[in-house]
Amino acid sequence: MVDFGGWDLPQQYTSIRDEHLAVRRAAGLFDVSHMGRFRFSGDGTFEFLQHLVTNDLAVVETDHAQYNLMCNESGGIIDDLVVYHGSSGFFVVVNASNREKDLAWMREHAPTGVTIEDETLKVALIAFQGPKAAELLPSHSHAGIPYFGLGRGDVAGVPAVISRTGYTGEDGFELFIDSDKVGGVWDAILEQGRPHGVLPAGLGARDAARLEAALRLWGNDMDETVNAYEAGLGWTVKLDKGDFIGRDALTKVKESGPRRRLVGLSMAAGDIPRHGAAVLKDGARIGTVTSGTHSFFLGHPIALAMVEGPSLRAGDPASVDVRGREAPAEVSKLPFYRGSAHSASAPTRN
Repeated sequence: MVDFGGWDLPQQYTSIRDEHLAVRRAAGLFDVSHMGRFRFSGDGTFEFLQHLVTNDLAVVETDHAQYNLMCNESGGIIDDLVVYHGSSGFFVVVNASNREKDLAWMREHAPTGVTIEDETLKVALIAFQGPKAAELLPSHSHAGIPYFGLGRGDVAGVPAVISRTGYTGEDGFELFIDSDKVGGVWDAILEQGRPHGVLPAGLGARDAARLEAALRLWGNDMDETVNAYEAGLGWTVKLDKGDFIGRDALTKVKESGPRRRLVGLSMAAGDIPRHGAAVLKDGARIGTVTSGTHSFFLGHPIALAMVEGPSLRAGDPASVDVRGREAPAEVSKLPFYRGSAHSASAPTRN
């Protein structure tokens, strides 16, 4: 068990390798109840959220979700989050380590009449992720849900909100279930799935899977000193939707171009790049590793790194400081791996 955002969470149940490969080949079951869950109500909720985030919520139909950034006035990323437009209103999922900070920021900027309820302890969240997740989920309510869509129905006989979202690069579902009922659902999914290769999966497998899919991790690959264009998330910024927090600063960054950017690095077996390690070109430091691991699925180490804007392109050689020596690396096109999420009627990146 490890501390993660104030929660005791399993790094692994069996082995990171086995859990990681289960997610890629069958499915893995993750407890992600540490993520923050807020529900919004009241007149002006849509307008408030539209001003709060960078993406355009006007295109999000009922029973759909959208990936978003919440920025400060200087364009730095306070958090990345998913906004859900359910039949009963809007709710969001935020990073565990930012839950209290995000809630305070939202309440500070909310107009009179908009209420924000923290449902994190009331509603549990588990994620069933992998190419066989749709086939093995014990439910008859999920078949018609599109990627980044949501619906309601029973899972193993328990009422749930079922969202076709995730953080692994694979197809799958995130299940919002009353906290006092989630244990039975967890057990039922594993009972049905184990004969087909399903395993419970911990933080280690989740981090390796998200890194292969080049999904950013707040606190590593982005934070309040990093803007959307540097993080490679400019597609989430809709400058023409109207005013929002950080718009002026982000407009200037887009016009002038980011001074640094996030790139992918592939390395030889044994040369595992670690967070904070120096990235070099021709012996000179040009950036820093933000996330790194050994990819059991790809068979070699991979990393994300923040480097000076024009310094590296896909295919270029570079090096990374690994235990005091320069280990060779090659810049890779992102993502490193495209999983079953890309075959699940993927949405337009609105």
